[in-house]
Amino acid sequence: MTQPKTTKKDTRNEIDSLVEEFIKANGKIQQVDMGESGLVDGKYNTSHMGFSEPRKERTPLNHVVAAIQQRKGSKTPPPAPLKMNRKPKKKIIYDDFGEPLRWIWEE
Repeated sequence: MTQPKTTKKDTRNEIDSLVEEFIKANGKIQQVDMGESGLVDGKYNTSHMGFSEPRKERTPLNHVVAAIQQRKGSKTPPPAPLKMNRKPKKKIIYDDFGEPLRWIWEE
């Protein structure tokens, strides 16, 4: 049996109940100014942004790309798809009121 999908209202109620439990267990909520959480000592923490190391030189791989392109071009084209002999199908013809009139064979 599938469980019903949780709604936003259910999620909000669950979060509110968790906050109430935290407060009842003598938990304290620390107020933080907007945008302050990303700052370390009033500055952005740049130690983990990847700018600490100098830019590395790239290794040229033109010969590898050329070899791959050559292999791609040397493939033979796939054969044309075979045409299947289709059997005629029986189709029903209806009148203006949706009543069946007759059957015809269609190729």
